[in-house]
Amino acid sequence: MANLPLTIRLDPSDNVVVARVDIGPATELMSEGVVTRARIPAGHKLATRPIERGEPIRKYGQIIGFATQPIAPGEHVHVHNCGLQDFVRDYAIGSEVKPTDYVPEGERPNFLGYVRENGKVGTRNYLGVISTVNCSATVCKLVAERFPKELLAHYPNLDGVVAITHATGCGMADRGEGFATLQRTLWGFVGHPNFAAVLLIGLGCEVNQIAFLLDAYGLQPGPRLRTMTMQESGGTAKTIARAIAMLTEMLPDAARAQRQPVCVSELTLALQCGGSDGYSGISANPALGHCADILVRNGGTVILSETPEIYGAEHLLTRRAVSREIAEKLIARIRWWEQYTASNGGEMNNNPSPGNKAGGLTTILEKSLGAAAKGGTTNLTGVYLYAEPIRNRGFVFMDSPGYDPCSVTGQVASGANVIAFTTGRGSCFGFKPVPSIKIATNTPMYRRMSDDMDINCGTIIDGEETIEEAGRRIFDLVVRVASGEKTKSELLGVGDHEFVPWQIGAVM
Repeated sequence: MANLPLTIRLDPSDNVVVARVDIGPATELMSEGVVTRARIPAGHKLATRPIERGEPIRKYGQIIGFATQPIAPGEHVHVHNCGLQDFVRDYAIGSEVKPTDYVPEGERPNFLGYVRENGKVGTRNYLGVISTVNCSATVCKLVAERFPKELLAHYPNLDGVVAITHATGCGMADRGEGFATLQRTLWGFVGHPNFAAVLLIGLGCEVNQIAFLLDAYGLQPGPRLRTMTMQESGGTAKTIARAIAMLTEMLPDAARAQRQPVCVSELTLALQCGGSDGYSGISANPALGHCADILVRNGGTVILSETPEIYGAEHLLTRRAVSREIAEKLIARIRWWEQYTASNGGEMNNNPSPGNKAGGLTTILEKSLGAAAKGGTTNLTGVYLYAEPIRNRGFVFMDSPGYDPCSVTGQVASGANVIAFTTGRGSCFGFKPVPSIKIATNTPMYRRMSDDMDINCGTIIDGEETIEEAGRRIFDLVVRVASGEKTKSELLGVGDHEFVPWQIGAVM
């Protein structure tokens, strides 16, 4: 990095630049013709020209906030002098739609996946024990923990038994948005191709009845799906014993599944970021966006989510929407979130988090512009509700909170069979039954947390690699992981507690 400028300029029209490293006060920045007036932490911004009070502050060539006081050249730009105010965004629906340069089908790479009877393709082969209600969560956990390890050892083709538990399912209305969201989520996991077979366990008297779920989605118990309730089974101990017996019966059939070559068009990649910093929108997120473009060009699907974290950048997505209907669905979700946060005494700029701000992110607009880069550059082909099945291939958006476990839960329910998760501060994340690839935005954090990080995009900041080169590395790793290579979180055993369905509505 010795020969690189101390700052990074992202667009000629920007009036701020980003510190590549910690910069001391009174440092002359030759590339910008300014002298720093204070210490500028790595990943933070500094002004390159005078900015008057009320004037827009620009990064990525976009507005990230407005000066709350006069800002001099070389001054640190952050929460003390940059804030939000309303301004008009030009949605320009469909103005940037362009033909996708698809790779010919015969030239697309394969991965080794599990092809299920319904045609869906899994990247892992688990037995699932899913609770319909919090009341059966402990039983599901105990079933997974007590399932005989020596028995599983005879079936190396199985990745194990995983318990999917949660804190809801009762004390809620039996109709409406909240109930429908929970049922969609559970249905998405019951039918997920990373499960060879699933056992649903309820208490018996809860609002979220197993019979309702089966009826609503036309599910039929069989070799791949069994159900039971604790009340009918005779309580905790008897339920655990019976559940282990049921899983034992399901085990041989589940273990018959074999990996086989499948086109990467069968991959659905969940795009996530957490613990973001000032480098996220410069290194890891655009690199993941390039990976997303490669996958889309090969016929695959990528899911961008976290609606509060594209707030202020939604106009960049509507311009790529293939139809007005799709763009308006996205705008409608933004309006819903504005109302939702206001009704709960919050606002959209409650995000970024304290950690994001310590890493250099100042406003939700700045965070969103960086987060949206994960979606690459191809057309927006669909907008979906939380946990709604993805039916359009290509680049799609699924509505969700910005809270990572909750957002990923919805993406997996929607059909994601691989997760790519960028982080700047160092998010330690895994998610069974789907492998999660963690991507570092900066080299110091990657080195500090190498046991958790799968790939380093700090190489972009360090001048060692282009965004395109890093994106290709991510894509190659996605294919290897989909074929069975273990991620760092899988090797550590992380991922048993991250199933967090979005709870909407009153808890009664």
